[in-house]
Amino acid sequence: MLKNYLLPVLVILAFAACKQGGRSGKSEAINRDTTHYTKQEYIAQSLDSNQVGDFLARHAEFAPYTDLIKEFYRKRDFHYAWINEEGITEQAGGLLNMMRQDEESGIKDSVLNKSRVNALYDSIALMGDSLNRQDTLISIAELSLTGQFFVYANKVWGGMTKDAKDLEWFIPRKKINVESLLDSIIRYPKRALASDEPVNRQYKLLRDELTKVGELVKKHPQHDSIRLADKKKTFKSGDSSDVIAAVKKRLTIWGDYKENDTTTKFTPLLDSALRNYQTRMGQKPDGIIRQQTVDALNRPTEHYMQQLLLNMERLRWVPVEVTTDYLLVNIPEFRLHAYEDGKLAWSCNVVVGTPGASTVIFSKEMQYVVFSPYWNVPPGILKKEVLPGIRRSGKAYLARHNMEMTGSGNNISVRQKPGPSNSLGKVKFLFPNEYNIYLHDTPSKGLFNETKRSFSHGCIRVAEPKHLAQWVLRKDSSWTEQKIDAAMNAGKEKYVTLKTKLPVYIGYFTAWVDSQGRLNFRDDVYGHDAKLAKLLFGK
Repeated sequence: MLKNYLLPVLVILAFAACKQGGRSGKSEAINRDTTHYTKQEYIAQSLDSNQVGDFLARHAEFAPYTDLIKEFYRKRDFHYAWINEEGITEQAGGLLNMMRQDEESGIKDSVLNKSRVNALYDSIALMGDSLNRQDTLISIAELSLTGQFFVYANKVWGGMTKDAKDLEWFIPRKKINVESLLDSIIRYPKRALASDEPVNRQYKLLRDELTKVGELVKKHPQHDSIRLADKKKTFKSGDSSDVIAAVKKRLTIWGDYKENDTTTKFTPLLDSALRNYQTRMGQKPDGIIRQQTVDALNRPTEHYMQQLLLNMERLRWVPVEVTTDYLLVNIPEFRLHAYEDGKLAWSCNVVVGTPGASTVIFSKEMQYVVFSPYWNVPPGILKKEVLPGIRRSGKAYLARHNMEMTGSGNNISVRQKPGPSNSLGKVKFLFPNEYNIYLHDTPSKGLFNETKRSFSHGCIRVAEPKHLAQWVLRKDSSWTEQKIDAAMNAGKEKYVTLKTKLPVYIGYFTAWVDSQGRLNFRDDVYGHDAKLAKLLFGK
């Protein structure tokens, strides 16, 4: 059966061989750089430069990597990288296995063209002892694997989309040295290819979760066809209902409910499982079945698989690993995370911009902590809210809001003086940027108790500003807790310049695996998932 499948492939390859003029594959006398590899690292068989050029001329899909492929072979004196006298190498098998696993997980892109490379692999495997007499076929397979590696590395590890700025993502994308990575993989065959993947750890975790969800679909094919009743009713511990039995079944499938119990009774164990599920979904973890929870359980599995793929795409753009201190604000999570030496130190709630005044996705370095800050009213708020108030009430409006007016004529500006009612609270954290976004305290503490916290004009309000100030200044022994308290309540603005700038990332992730190993999902608060889905899935 396999031989019948391969026959058309071999015919096509034979035709390609004729067009290449039946070259023997022996090296030509050309100027070679033999310093890149040692003789012990060579595979005996080699190409000639014309074979490489002819192959690239016939395969437009590898055109963006023409110079890289030519340089790769020049540096190894045109010796093969993927096929030796025994057949396909471990590295080639590892690459093909990764591509197959990705496709099974749902990572698909027509440019990757895995089927052709897989057919070449199978062809070589069938040759056995006749391997060395099939020079042209072997050279095509060799060059195809190299070209495929460059395509794979740039797409799967670098990003399926070209320009993230069109998606309102302004964090600089990571750069991959694909040639160096390929050199490393070829040189060290005993190292697993997966261990060298230049992707963030979260990417690998989400890829594993994608596989698990795919297995869930296979194991429970009726999962999406059974919808929970939509009765706009709540259920809590002690209640009984058919809806409760259905919720138990759904939570069992997702792994939150680990009991073999499908009764209609709302048990304490269900209460615990439901709270875990609600936490993973960014809902209020109160153990009450309400419409929001039912809606999440009713979403098709495909929805969550696509959400994983969307966030895997974003994770292709970010640094592989950040080992320094840094801050990360995840907008859909409404949380700030502080990392010390690349490891999570602590987290707290934040309030971000409303959908109409969204917080921008970008990264900069924090340079200043400002205690007892003035609030310079932004032009938009000044025009829409403050100036109309001044026109109505005059100085009384300014006094009521602890504000003062500066400038004159067309250059009027208004600022709010330091104090307990200041809109920025008692401290702000500046990482200068063109978007005028920063972290700050707030006198309005109640909003931090909300589940969805998109209420600001774009800046980010921090639930634990004193804790953040202590953490940012913790390496400066002069800034004790008492001194920070005094500065926050001094009523006089004080700028503190950080001795070491602190990277700040404002990100947008609607799926991730948390520190407890739980898969989390969040709503697409700004519609960025929808925009990215159009590019990746055409919808």
